[in-house]
Amino acid sequence: MLSNRLFSPLSFRAICAGDQSFLAQLYASTRAAELAAVPWSDAEKQTFLLAQFQFQHRYYQEHFPVARFDVIEWAGAAIGRVYVNIENNNIRLIDIALLPEYQQRGIGTLILRDLMQQASQLGGYLRLYVELNNPAYLWYERLGFVAIGTNGVYQQMEWSSVTAEKSA
Repeated sequence: MLSNRLFSPLSFRAICAGDQSFLAQLYASTRAAELAAVPWSDAEKQTFLLAQFQFQHRYYQEHFPVARFDVIEWAGAAIGRVYVNIENNNIRLIDIALLPEYQQRGIGTLILRDLMQQASQLGGYLRLYVELNNPAYLWYERLGFVAIGTNGVYQQMEWSSVTAEKSA
């Protein structure tokens, strides 16, 4: 999994029951811009976001039983999450999210590059899904991911050392 030695003061630890409040808050931060235009009260938005978080969390746990679900910490403080499933020498990035104040600092890029290195060492690929209108789509492209298919509003993207060599 992710290598703590590469990222000091970044570290990773498995999520636990005590992280649910933080994870729900983090999830809500990823939907803030989207919900800004919705004419609901703050209480209605919070209720909706909590329900959506719980649904997503349950889905991930049920559909990826061997995945690693980690909290990302900076100097011991929780700042994000990274969920990764490794099967048959291939890596699937299920989800990565950072609190807004930790975005645009290169943290996500460090984590992705570590996963890319692992995929290369395994001789496999790193795949993910991203919403087509998500600004992260361009970030993934800059890192060398290529679109390989769609699933509703999601674009499936893949990085492998083979495709990286072809595009270099």
